[in-house]
Amino acid sequence: MDVKLLSHTPEPERAIAAAARLCYAPVGAAELLETMSDEAVRKVLRIIVSSGHTSALEHASYSFAIDGVSRALTHQLVRHRLASYNQQSQRYVSYTDEPAFIVPPQVAADPEATSAFLDSCAASFIAYRQLIDSGVEPEDARYLLPNAMETKIVVTMNIRELLHFFELRCCKRAQWEIRELALEMLKLAEPSAPYVLMDAGASCRRGACREGTMTCGEPYEKAPKRD
Repeated sequence: MDVKLLSHTPEPERAIAAAARLCYAPVGAAELLETMSDEAVRKVLRIIVSSGHTSALEHASYSFAIDGVSRALTHQLVRHRLASYNQQSQRYVSYTDEPAFIVPPQVAADPEATSAFLDSCAASFIAYRQLIDSGVEPEDARYLLPNAMETKIVVTMNIRELLHFFELRCCKRAQWEIRELALEMLKLAEPSAPYVLMDAGASCRRGACREGTMTCGEPYEKAPKRD
C-alpha cells in the first residue's frame, strides 16, 4: 500500500476559524484569514469542536493518492459518500500482464491457503485474457476479475468527513486493509491540522468505545509515528 497526501487546503485550521468567525464579524473572511492571531484561531476551533457545531470543518479538504490496494478495499471506501473519488477503470484499462493481487495476512500466513488463493487469481486472469483476445470488450471481461486485484484511487474529503471516516475505520474492528489505510491517512493529515485532528481516530481515543456490545474491549493503541 502506498498512500500520499497530494494536497490540502492551505492553513486548514486558519481557514476553518475564519469561516466560523465570519458569522459574528463585521469584516470579510479574507480579512479574518489574514488578521486573526494564532490564539484567536485556537479559541474559535475550541468552541466549534467542543460545541459540536462542526459544519465549518467542511471548508478544509484533503486529497490522497492511494495505490496498491484491493478492489475489496475500494468497495468499502466509496461507501463514504461525502467524498470525491477517481479510480483506475477496469472498463477502459485492459490488462496485458498479470496484475498484482492483494493477499490478506491470514491467507499469507498459510502456504496452502496462499497457493490456493494465487492459483484462483491467476486462473481468473487467464480467463479474462482469453475473453479479451477473443474480442470481448474489457467492460464485460472485467466481470471475471477478483476483488483481490490491485487498484489505484484518488480520494478527497473535507475534515468533517475525515473525522467520521477515521472514527469508523481506525477502529480495531474495521477490516484490516481499510484500517491500515485510515491509520496512514491520519498520520499524513494530522501534522497540518494538529488541534482539530489531535483526537481523531477510533472513538476509544477520546473516551468510551462507541461500538457497544461489539467492542473489542481493548484500550486505544496509538499508531506509530512515521520515520
